[in-house]
Amino acid sequence: MTQTRPTARRAPIPILSYHQTDTLPARGTPYRGLVLPPSRFARQMRALQALGFRGLSMDDLAPYLRGERVGRVVGLTLDDGYVSNFDHALPVLLELGFTATSFVVSGQLGGSNVWDAPVGVRRARLMNVHHLREWRMWGMEVGAHTRSHVDLRACDPIRARSEIAHSRSDLEQALGAPVRSFCYPYGRYRDEHVEMARAAGFEMATTSDSARARWDADLLRLPRLTVWLSMPLPYLLARTCLDFDGWPRPALARPGRSSGTPTRVARAAAGERAAAGEPLS
Repeated sequence: MTQTRPTARRAPIPILSYHQTDTLPARGTPYRGLVLPPSRFARQMRALQALGFRGLSMDDLAPYLRGERVGRVVGLTLDDGYVSNFDHALPVLLELGFTATSFVVSGQLGGSNVWDAPVGVRRARLMNVHHLREWRMWGMEVGAHTRSHVDLRACDPIRARSEIAHSRSDLEQALGAPVRSFCYPYGRYRDEHVEMARAAGFEMATTSDSARARWDADLLRLPRLTVWLSMPLPYLLARTCLDFDGWPRPALARPGRSSGTPTRVARAAAGERAAAGEPLS
């Protein structure tokens, strides 16, 4: 009788989701929680390195996600393609030998985050083709984020398919290089959108489902951990290193206060999205 050797348990892989690394807008500004001061981004990256993590783009992370390689790695993604990430995140990534993926809205190269204007978000510049080519030259990855940053669930199938497929072809034509990764805008998708991404030739796609990626995860619906402005560094590191999502939410309280008063860490655990109504990508 042939005995099969049990497969070694593989640790889940964290994939972090960032947006802008820039000076903070005024308090009360919509989506303020998705802007991270450059110094805080640098501190987080150095803390990850100190813990033995190597930050990788989705393309570089692929062999680990497929189980072909093992190591202490973390995926780094920056949604929307902001120039601020070129100016502030890129130097830190290069200093540490990390790579990252910028998910780009192909219909707004050199434009701005026009999809945020209806809710009063400040205008922010997006990378143009020159920025993106230099981003790639330094070893970073460009991924697709649809043509116009639409909520795919609000689109009819014809438009959804076009937004997904053409975002890839637009970028490949502009950069003269393959585009393998996709990100669902706002983290919102249905099963048919996953199949559209697969049909468009994408090898990986990320969501805003809050968890670490398991070894058997569908590569076209990979979860990520969104990094919020209010997220303390110890909490971020705990989420990165540990199976935090499966733990019961602790009833944390400061000394002398009721157990019903949440601390900063408890607020982070609950998530800013519910508190501020902010989309995730």
